[in-house]
Amino acid sequence: MLPVARLHRMNNGSQFRAFSLRGDQNAKPIDPFLGVDHAWISGPTFAPHPHAGFSAVSYLFLDSETGIDNRDSLGNRNVIQPGGLHWTAAGEGIVHEEVPAQPGKTVHMLQIFINLPADKQANPPFVFSVEAQDVPTVYLPGAKIRVPLGKFEGLASASVLPTDVRLLDISLEAGGEVKIAVPDGHVAFVMPIDGEVHVDGQAFDLTDPKAPVNLPQGQDRLVTLHANKANAKAVLFSGTPLNQPVFWQGSMALASMDALAAAVDGYRRGDFGTLRAR
Repeated sequence: MLPVARLHRMNNGSQFRAFSLRGDQNAKPIDPFLGVDHAWISGPTFAPHPHAGFSAVSYLFLDSETGIDNRDSLGNRNVIQPGGLHWTAAGEGIVHEEVPAQPGKTVHMLQIFINLPADKQANPPFVFSVEAQDVPTVYLPGAKIRVPLGKFEGLASASVLPTDVRLLDISLEAGGEVKIAVPDGHVAFVMPIDGEVHVDGQAFDLTDPKAPVNLPQGQDRLVTLHANKANAKAVLFSGTPLNQPVFWQGSMALASMDALAAAVDGYRRGDFGTLRAR
């Protein structure tokens, strides 16, 4: 029986709606991922907010109507374009804001929270971007696979990652099928994005929102994705689990209560910095 997890519907008026997947207090069963939101954003949804202890990653789908105006307390400001990715490793603390670049248009994206190893959680924050044109793409019969993070079929994203993860954006034509090896030691799960996708023979779509998790791993393990009736889209996530505790407060998550308390105190003192005026 393929293990599944329920996706939670989130809605904030007409400006933000999402299907969300969260790990438990130890990030299981999706460790090293803490959570994923498959989101549609059409307005300034979140005020500037702090992060500490993990990485906040934004990936925009190619069909997004507009980009994301991204800025942080390090002084960075950029537009994440459709098809691009931006990684914010919060470390010891950062203030962050993202809003749609064009009013009245909808961003279609993934918001991904990825844990940092405990020995990196007190490091200075840093960011990097992968532009849409730099995302490696693998073309197979009946399928297109973008590789914004990690490696697949001999292609690799250009970025050095602070946590070992892979992200595959998989588009399947009607009748298309791909078999994808899960890297040895990785935890893997699939999130359906559009249409009906069969994962190891079991159908998933957003009419009954759930996601296959804890996909079997091993040197010879292949996960099969198939689009039976029509075109379909899914994202396959995988990563090396950190197997460390997670203590949350708001948008901060650290590996101990003492570290969390220190981060909260640091934010209150202003150690995370501030955003420049728009």
